[in-house]
Amino acid sequence: MPESIPAAPASNHSSNGADALFTEKLWPSVWIWIVVVCLSSAGILILAPISITAGIIAAIVLFAVMTSLLVLSTPSIIVDRDTVQVGRASIQREFVGSVAAFRKDEATAERGTRLNGLAYLCLRGWIDPVVRIEITDPADRTPYWLASTRRPDDLLKALLDKASA
Repeated sequence: MPESIPAAPASNHSSNGADALFTEKLWPSVWIWIVVVCLSSAGILILAPISITAGIIAAIVLFAVMTSLLVLSTPSIIVDRDTVQVGRASIQREFVGSVAAFRKDEATAERGTRLNGLAYLCLRGWIDPVVRIEITDPADRTPYWLASTRRPDDLLKALLDKASA
């Protein structure tokens, strides 16, 4: 029986992505960074009655912590000739079935009422379009992956390009 790669980062990707057909980092939107700045500034307001210096230090520390958490938790989507990696999950391209992109209300339905509880999700609330990638590996119970992407058409093109697979 064929085996799929377990849900772990793929180690066969070059660091510069030169052999990748598609790469995307799901960075937070501008409004998320504005929220981070506003929440960090709250440190000044909370500690200003004690010491303005302590408030400024608290704001800087809060900003550094929140920024680090956002950057470290930002997933990637990488498609190369042999594998597809979405966040922490990776699979051989031979086990990729049909793919479809959804936007607006259709994307909302895919993330909600049409969602299969066994699906692998790599969703970001600040990115509307999603792509559903069917998994055909008989050893894998996951029916499909659902991933947010800002470039659904490019991702579909890379996944459907069987000549390079």
